[in-house]
Amino acid sequence: SVRSVPAGSMSVVEHVREMASAGLHSNVRLLSGLLLTMSGNNPELFSPSQKYQLLVYHADSLFHDKEYRNAVSKYTMALQQKKALSKTSKVRPSTGNAASTPQSQCLPSEIEVKYKMAECYTMLKQDKDAIAILDGIPSRQRTPKINMMLANLYKKAGQERSSVTSYKEVLRQCPLALDAILGLLSLSVKGAEVASMTINIIQSIPNLDWLSVWIKAYAFVHTGDNTRAINTICSLEKKSLLRDNVDLLGSLADLYFRAGDNKNSILKFEQAQMLDPYLIKGMDVYGYLLAREGRLEDVENLGCRLFNISDQHAEPWVVSGCHSFYSKRYSRALYLGAKAIQLNSNSVQALLLKGAALRNMGRVQEAIIHFREAIRLAPCRLDCYEGLIECYLASNSIREAMVMANNVYKTLGANAQTLTLLATVCLEDPVTQEKAKTLLDKALMQRPDYIKAVVKKAELLSREQKYEDGIALLRNALANQSDCVLHRILGDFLVAVNEYQEAMDQYSIALSLDPNDQKSLEGMQKMEKEESPTDATQEEDVDDMEGSGEEGDLEGSDSEAAQWADQEQWFGMQ
Repeated sequence: SVRSVPAGSMSVVEHVREMASAGLHSNVRLLSGLLLTMSGNNPELFSPSQKYQLLVYHADSLFHDKEYRNAVSKYTMALQQKKALSKTSKVRPSTGNAASTPQSQCLPSEIEVKYKMAECYTMLKQDKDAIAILDGIPSRQRTPKINMMLANLYKKAGQERSSVTSYKEVLRQCPLALDAILGLLSLSVKGAEVASMTINIIQSIPNLDWLSVWIKAYAFVHTGDNTRAINTICSLEKKSLLRDNVDLLGSLADLYFRAGDNKNSILKFEQAQMLDPYLIKGMDVYGYLLAREGRLEDVENLGCRLFNISDQHAEPWVVSGCHSFYSKRYSRALYLGAKAIQLNSNSVQALLLKGAALRNMGRVQEAIIHFREAIRLAPCRLDCYEGLIECYLASNSIREAMVMANNVYKTLGANAQTLTLLATVCLEDPVTQEKAKTLLDKALMQRPDYIKAVVKKAELLSREQKYEDGIALLRNALANQSDCVLHRILGDFLVAVNEYQEAMDQYSIALSLDPNDQKSLEGMQKMEKEESPTDATQEEDVDDMEGSGEEGDLEGSDSEAAQWADQEQWFGMQ
């Protein structure tokens, strides 16, 4: 028998609601589960609106426990219950029954339920279903968070026009939604148009005059105009009110990196890290730069520190992967890159890491897919194109490489980086050697210290056996900076003109900058061999033995990672 509830006391469903709003999720889960079973066994026990509430609160507690598939099924049942409820309430208007009115006011919002379902679907990587459920909400009922989520989902799915519309809707509702502003700029909406949507708020609130400059800066970022972006952010950073802002420093570091100025990039990352020891964003690029400079111990420490902060972000996995990659443990790097992509399918750095590992393992076609996806996500980043072009050159597709390099040159403009990239491809084809020379000279006119251009020019001079010119070029480039590769190439050139003592010094400097630089070691050993043939051969044997032992170890530790890597699904693109 069902006892009627005395007037004035709380119903059991209201107790569940109280606990839910008090954040007692585990308690809600247990009680609502039991009550739903009771309801199943006696359908008369609870009213349709009470059943709806119980299902929603139960689903919310499942969502809180990260059981997204189960939550979706309960939310779906709740929405079906709500449909039945609205049918009955239309048919039977409340006739003086006072209890039904406060009840309907406290019903969980159907729109909130749909938003939660969309969140579940994105966690389950079912973006299409997430879009479908949010799309079904009439546009005038969409809250800012629904528009923001839709905009991000549309953007990911490549539906740019719908994405722009949704971001604009967010800004109409919340004119200071800065991430929505970045979203619009990333979809090539003009900076002036975006600024016009915030102009009223900038004028009405004191101390917000920096916002229009901020929008201008990120407009430059998204059009790939690195130099002007750097200058604009520097001007913001110098303003006393925004000095030492971690986000601005991180953006600056990233821009210096894109512009090929690794030294300043590392400095800015270090500055940002000192201000915020828990910083994760951008640390994958920082780790990559350190690894490229041969600072593998620093990379390892950075990776450990980031894992302590969070292993649910892509960055620590990428940093650890860079350490493996530059230690020539490619299958391990591949596994770590795949893990990072699983955590964040938009991580450009993870795609580049996995692509480079695949390329070095001879799986060039798979690598190409990753570099293409990186280019789709970051069309202004030159290193994405460099990776793809290296794949084309590795598989002797010089024509595709040439088309790609020309496209980059046209879209990103003629700067030292794009000139050098085009020259790199031209060097591969005997017909275009002269063109390569002209392009490199142009690049070095613009930036005499741009390392990649210096290296390629040296390569050209070496082919032509113009060693004296090469030595002058390298000494000039090394006047204001120290770089392992430049010192090593200078060593090679000095050997060619019989300046052995100085060559030895250059190899030593190179190795002091990057102790793992194999080619400098080889250069040194070659010279030692020439100086004392007998000793050197014995040493060589010992080296070989050590080397082979080490290789064995690395391979051993990799075999397990290799199995992992093969099981890893392709990146989160269905």
